[in-house]
Amino acid sequence: MTAVTARQRLSSNGALFALLAAFGFSMKAILVKLAYAWQPVDAVTLLALRMLMALPFFLALAWQARDRGTATPLQASDWLRLAWLGVTGYYLASILDFWGLQYINAGLERLILFLYPTLVVVLGAWLTRRPVARRERWALALSYGGIALAFLSDLRLASDRGVLILGSALVFGSAVSYALYLLASGNTIARLGSRRTAAYGMLISTALVLAQFAATQPLAALRQPWPIYGLALAMAVFSTVLPSLLLAEAIKRIGAGRVAMIGSAGPIITIYLGVVLLGEPATAVQLLGAALVLTGVLLVTLPSRRTPAD
Repeated sequence: MTAVTARQRLSSNGALFALLAAFGFSMKAILVKLAYAWQPVDAVTLLALRMLMALPFFLALAWQARDRGTATPLQASDWLRLAWLGVTGYYLASILDFWGLQYINAGLERLILFLYPTLVVVLGAWLTRRPVARRERWALALSYGGIALAFLSDLRLASDRGVLILGSALVFGSAVSYALYLLASGNTIARLGSRRTAAYGMLISTALVLAQFAATQPLAALRQPWPIYGLALAMAVFSTVLPSLLLAEAIKRIGAGRVAMIGSAGPIITIYLGVVLLGEPATAVQLLGAALVLTGVLLVTLPSRRTPAD
């Protein structure tokens, strides 16, 4: 096999992994909505089931990433950073999203969540007191203009507008929480490594989810019909663990920029699956709004050559 053929194969595999990861992450909202439709299960119980199903995978990841005498020893400050990442990136982002999906459709949820790169730009500029570049301003205008179109289209169709506003606000809070996680994760990943950071962050999140369940729900709430267990397992494996591993492999093979471009198919996949599997509406205005959101997000996620004028 020549070097060129090997590179082409790596690139092809990377693109496939990125597409499969986008599909897996997109399926999460569909699986959650299917669970809500099948059985009146609350968000905390459903998330607890998902995390319990994923716990063996998290433990295996933590075991693989454990100290072998050469890794950086964990200090008190590291545990504080890991706790912050567990709270923002895996706990708050998840519970707010599950709550929001009780009130809005899967397509709108995925579009709102997909705003997180623009929130990283806004929060990063605010925290570092730097001006927002021209390209970023255009990206923000397109993204939030697209969300406004999609939201207004859903608002026109909604039977209870207050519920739609509440659900959208909860999912937007999830996107903000994930953006805060991304802003804080860089230094921790550089110090501890991506695998160890992810493993401990997910375990901390699992502990928080289970503590919330124990404080708010009876243990009998975990007794659900078998289809709910099946959906929770699918969320754990196909919309949590596998997409995360595939995403990491894709970035290693083809780079974050190309992965971001392929990942932009995620909201479109969710909208399509929402129409086919859930019977959700898809109007021309919604699709236009989705196109604007994707364009804006790609503007801030793909690499660019900045000039002094920016």
